[in-house]
Amino acid sequence: MNTKHMKNNLRELRGFLILWATQALSSLGSAMTSFALIVWSYSQEGSALSTAMLSVCSYLPYVAMSIFAGALSDRWDKRRTMLVCDCIAAATTLCVLVLLETGHLVLWHLYVINAVNGLMNTVQRPAADVTVTLLTPKHLYQQTAALQSFSGSLVNIVTPALAAALFAFAGLRGVILVDLATFAAAFLALLLFVRIPQAERAQESGESVLQAARAGLVYLAEHRGVLHMILCFAGINLVASMCDAALPALILSVPNGGETALGLVNAVKGVAMLAGSSLALMMKKPRSRVTVVVASLFVSMSTENFFLAFSRTPLLWCIGVVLGWLCIPVMNANLTALLRGYIPVEMQGRVFSARNTLQFFTIPVGFALGGWLVDRVFEPMMAGAAPGSLPAMLFGVGKGSGAAALFMVLGVMGVLVCVVMALDRRIREMEN
Repeated sequence: MNTKHMKNNLRELRGFLILWATQALSSLGSAMTSFALIVWSYSQEGSALSTAMLSVCSYLPYVAMSIFAGALSDRWDKRRTMLVCDCIAAATTLCVLVLLETGHLVLWHLYVINAVNGLMNTVQRPAADVTVTLLTPKHLYQQTAALQSFSGSLVNIVTPALAAALFAFAGLRGVILVDLATFAAAFLALLLFVRIPQAERAQESGESVLQAARAGLVYLAEHRGVLHMILCFAGINLVASMCDAALPALILSVPNGGETALGLVNAVKGVAMLAGSSLALMMKKPRSRVTVVVASLFVSMSTENFFLAFSRTPLLWCIGVVLGWLCIPVMNANLTALLRGYIPVEMQGRVFSARNTLQFFTIPVGFALGGWLVDRVFEPMMAGAAPGSLPAMLFGVGKGSGAAALFMVLGVMGVLVCVVMALDRRIREMEN
């Protein structure tokens, strides 16, 4: 019976599985190129800020233009949108290769290319989100979301090792060629083997892009549960990005830390997410997805940050990271299934794009704010703490103690956001 059930599920998910596997392969190629470009750019300039601007140029178009991208996604054919965006992204990668081979590649070229790639990702992401909805039966939403989380975690784990090895063996040229090969596989699979059902298009009444983008915001205003959920996750993203900004300042500065410890912590994070993705894949549909989302976030926010704040050894840091990230794929799978089941398919592109703008704009803010608080507030504050004082006993002394103090504050902030989510009646009503 179980075998028959599994075969039926695989038959229903054939189109999704082809898309998922080939897109994951292409994502691996793109991630390897991004890693190699960071290594190359740092070797050229020797500047952390110049290298960080590669990520900024990729992310800003996504935050700024997402709300309009959803309107275009709902209006355009999903497969054509994804194919065109993939082609433009591949063309920019080919430009990098040509500039490299001719000896003309400089850093500002990469800024422009990353901005174009970021814009293509902005348009493609809502089309891909809706495509997954169209290819997936409702009773398998959780499983497909878990598979996406699984592949994303696996890419995060293997990218640094594979990219570093290939970069050392074949240079930037070899990494780019592998990226182009993975793009070709994903492009041909989507073109030849994936048939995407047509969703109802609400825009064919002559609605402009601005009106369509406004429709996504109007939907959120009329469905306060979705809006409140998005705003709570904006708060979570602010806390999480501040943590990411403070983490190197903590681990690289304390006596038991260093580059090896930081690499170990990041590797354990990837393994924890991979295990969490497997857990989400095997879980049955819960009675309350909202409860699972809130509980998963509470476990994450109430553990990792406090372990990082009050411990000084890699073992305890890794335990904290496992507790902090093991439940995140479970949360993501249930959140994705909740939103896909709640929001009408013909509105998902616009609503998801409005969500991306509102929910993710706090990430660059959090990175900047976290770094500023460590350098200008918490490190100077801890530098003035007496050796036997309570702050010194809690967070240590010397460089890195300020980052530890900030982690305690962030832990409290994260827990408070979870409490707000748990008490929000509108969020609970989404399951009615």
